[in-house]
Amino acid sequence: MLAGLVSLVMLFFGGMFGQNISPDQLLSRAIEEQQKGDFAAAIRDYQAVLAVRPETLAAHVNLGAALAHTGQVDAAIAQYQVALRLAPQLGSVHLDLGLAYARKGDLPDALEQYAAAHRDSPREVRIAILLGDAQTRAGKAADAIAMLTPLEPANGANPDFEYALGEALIRGGHPRDGATRVEKSAAMTKSADAWMLAGSTLLDLNEFAQARRDLDNAMHLDPSLPGLCTLDGTARDKDGDAKAAEPAFREALKQNPNDFDANLYLGAILYQQRNMEEAKKYLDEALELKPDSTMARYESAMWKSTSGDYQAAVEQLEKLVTDDPQWLEPHVELATLYYKLHRSADGARERQIVERLTAQQQQQGPGK
Repeated sequence: MLAGLVSLVMLFFGGMFGQNISPDQLLSRAIEEQQKGDFAAAIRDYQAVLAVRPETLAAHVNLGAALAHTGQVDAAIAQYQVALRLAPQLGSVHLDLGLAYARKGDLPDALEQYAAAHRDSPREVRIAILLGDAQTRAGKAADAIAMLTPLEPANGANPDFEYALGEALIRGGHPRDGATRVEKSAAMTKSADAWMLAGSTLLDLNEFAQARRDLDNAMHLDPSLPGLCTLDGTARDKDGDAKAAEPAFREALKQNPNDFDANLYLGAILYQQRNMEEAKKYLDEALELKPDSTMARYESAMWKSTSGDYQAAVEQLEKLVTDDPQWLEPHVELATLYYKLHRSADGARERQIVERLTAQQQQQGPGK
């Protein structure tokens, strides 16, 4: 019965192509078609081979690749799974299956397949990079660091490797070491994304001058990266160059008018310039975007104080010191405002608080 069915299938394909053709010839033709980029024909011929030889490993693997190339990811995954049932230890198929899962957005299954491929080829750098990246994105940065670090001496000149290790270090609690490696990758690849990651990491470390250099590099390459203008403006501002920060924040708000940080920082810069009307516009927007933000509430209170609305400023500052009694600056402003409102006892109390907090900060070192 089975032999008759096979004969019928072969007769069908023989008629289809105008001649009798063996499964081996059909497989060879499919491979040639795939190499030439004729994926539709290759898919058809691989399926024809599998109709008569369903356990042809090469046909399953190559059909999976052709289907993946044409965007048929679920169908490709099915073929790779069959291939692995036929040859469970075939590391290359684990890699292909992992890539297919990643393309689909299935990180846990991609991670599992990359790990299997890595066990098969532990020194293969491409697999290590993919595995390390997946581990980092899955919240397993420590695993990525442990796996990638021994490979660094042999792969330190590989920018993709350095980026993967650098990002793992950043996410795994070693931001300075990670930033160094990401900077190295960025210098080799001229990647705006890499410069941005390094710069934002250094910004978090309060290394403002170096952060600014990295973020400026990213801006020169691709100022349209989401969030980049705001980060660059923040680094410039914290590096003491508000004049250079202002255009960066304005550009950020062209890209995203609802950018909280850009509204807040631009409003604060304009307030310092005593451009009160325009400052209010951005500070109000920041406060509307994040009503609970302590910095937005503080800057808004300072604007009211400078504008002569002392009572409204006092009310906002009193709420701030209730929320954060150890924050020095609101107490300083409150002391001044209480005296302006002829509340001498409250002013004296605030001055005592200011003196106490100042002494504590001097003992503890820099910081709020």
